[in-house]
Amino acid sequence: MDAFIYTLVRDAEWRLAKAAGTYAGSADDARDGFLHFSTAAQLRASAAKHRAGVPDLVMVEADAAALGAALRWEPAAGGTRPGLFPHLYGALPLSAVTRAVALSLDADGRHVFPDGFA
Repeated sequence: MDAFIYTLVRDAEWRLAKAAGTYAGSADDARDGFLHFSTAAQLRASAAKHRAGVPDLVMVEADAAALGAALRWEPAAGGTRPGLFPHLYGALPLSAVTRAVALSLDADGRHVFPDGFA
């Protein structure tokens, strides 16, 4: 599948993860039993659907191959969105993170992704 996968993390949670060396996920991740990720092609739509207008988010990019068997490609809950989504069953080791970029919001409350991002 894709070489890199992405998740959006609140800045305060990301700072705690950096101190701990792993990211255990959000309350939504804990509820669902896995960390929610997206491919580059899926991330903008996921941000608009689940995080619209949420300030202080960090886009975390991870090397999918570094996550091993804990990473599974599955349909979205309820099958409401096409394609398979990367779900990580376990904490994200920061050793698998290839970059983390703070996202700002534009005037319409949409997240501004880095130049050149899909």
